Amino acid sequence: MNQNKFSTHDLNLATVLITLEYKISEIDRSNYKKAKFVFEAKDGIGQTIIDYWDNKISLSAQDLFNSQKMLKNRLFSNL
Repeated sequence: MNQNKFSTHDLNLATVLITLEYKISEIDRSNYKKAKFVFEAKDGIGQTIIDYWDNKISLSAQDLFNSQKMLKNRLFSNL
């Protein structure tokens, strides 16, 4: 993770970060097989990622699904 950015190819992790209001700065589509989600690395993102992998995050299912729908819309739009 660079000091100013965090990137991941993991759609589920990206969805959790968006639900927790981390700002996505870009979706890198340079690899046509998979997108890379790039986030601004604000304080706490490292611990949030650790908590995600340790299954320590609880979120509203509806919020999570809404975030994933929005992220997929961005991913598959031509923007």
